[in-house]
Amino acid sequence: MHTTNIGVLESQIEELVRAHVAAIQRAAAAAVERGCRQVSSARPKVRSGTVSAASKRVAGPRRAAAELAALAERLYEAIRANPGAAMSALAAHVGATPRELNQPAKHLREAGRVRSVGKRSATRYFPMVSKAGARS
Repeated sequence: MHTTNIGVLESQIEELVRAHVAAIQRAAAAAVERGCRQVSSARPKVRSGTVSAASKRVAGPRRAAAELAALAERLYEAIRANPGAAMSALAAHVGATPRELNQPAKHLREAGRVRSVGKRSATRYFPMVSKAGARS
């Protein structure tokens, strides 16, 4: 049997441990690199750096212009019958959801037939007095 110098044995063990740690570090760095490549290729390409709300939204079928006009007329009648009401109350009278009435309400405001006061859930809707109706 050989007699082995303790110092030589210690240096061999340290070298073996260093080589093993270096191999583990290289394997970990390669795994992180692969993971980053997979994540970056799976993300949508967006110029501004953020994903817009429009790209997350699933578009439903568009409503026909005649359907929107009919819904706007029903909403206008509900506003005339209940001036100062919130959209949730008007939606119950019309038979639609408040979200479905956003576009018809916008058309009525742009046409000058109704006005809205307040913000968000505190918004109240009022019919506008037509100039022709005020003279008669």
